[in-house]
Amino acid sequence: MTRKEFCRWMAYSSGRVVIGFCDFAGSVVPFGFLYAFGRFFGWAGYTFAVKHKRVAIESLTRAFGKEKTPQEIRRICRECFNSMAYAAVEFFKFMKHPERIGKFVDIEGVENLKKALAEGKGVVAISAHFGSFPLLLSRLAQEGFKVNAVMRHMRDQKLDELFEDKRRVMRVGSIYTQPRTTCVSDSLKVLRDNEVLFVQLDQNFGTGGVFVDFFGVKAATATGPIVFSMRTGAPIVPMFIYRLGGPRHRIVIEPPIHLEESGTKSERLLGAVERLTALIERYIRKYPHEWGWIHKRWKARPKEEREAMAAAGVGAANDAL
Repeated sequence: MTRKEFCRWMAYSSGRVVIGFCDFAGSVVPFGFLYAFGRFFGWAGYTFAVKHKRVAIESLTRAFGKEKTPQEIRRICRECFNSMAYAAVEFFKFMKHPERIGKFVDIEGVENLKKALAEGKGVVAISAHFGSFPLLLSRLAQEGFKVNAVMRHMRDQKLDELFEDKRRVMRVGSIYTQPRTTCVSDSLKVLRDNEVLFVQLDQNFGTGGVFVDFFGVKAATATGPIVFSMRTGAPIVPMFIYRLGGPRHRIVIEPPIHLEESGTKSERLLGAVERLTALIERYIRKYPHEWGWIHKRWKARPKEEREAMAAAGVGAANDAL
């Protein structure tokens, strides 16, 4: 077993232990104890997940280096690890007691989603890996909305199946990005059935997307959700969730966005991605600890930048953050 395989095995094994404990404790342990448990694992992640911590610090520095001190950046990084741990433990707590979700998760702007669905063309819900987004999905499902989330398969099949079972219990549909043709057909069917298609538009998309400004640096971003909107006429509805304190959260549903009708298809796609990415950045700036900074958002670089780096002998641009 290689070092990388051993580290991955350790991560998955630890994940199973944490999930197993939270799944059991969710039915008998109060929130306060679970959050103490979450803080411990947040501290452990910040302390021992050296690679992820390095990526988070580098990402935060790239985004806020001119605005915040190194001490402030490290504080946000610690809070980010805590937030991810809190989201994990409360997910299983709420799954054991789904009737409590409505009590602890408020919704602002639900009329915007109802208005968009009234058009009868479905809704492309745009969000990010921001806050306890599984609670956002569960809360909307409890309100009677038919919600389907686009996501990648997890590397660990058993964990993947566990989370899919939890989503199924909460009446949240799963659409996987692979195989691609199935993802496209299932996504279009959801919209034609006038349901909600939830897509997170905040991760590196390699060289297949478009490059738009994100914290002042070009970032490769997917265009698929906008293409779905163009093909079906479904309005785009941005939505986010953030923590108010303890187990209390607030969902904010923004007004529907309809694509511009003027300009070429490429111009319309680029304009929509720029607008949505700017909105995601606005929420992250307001609640920076709620976003997953351990992701290499700026890893892919534009063609002209890769060529310039290659000419300068820097090496493969994709090795950069």
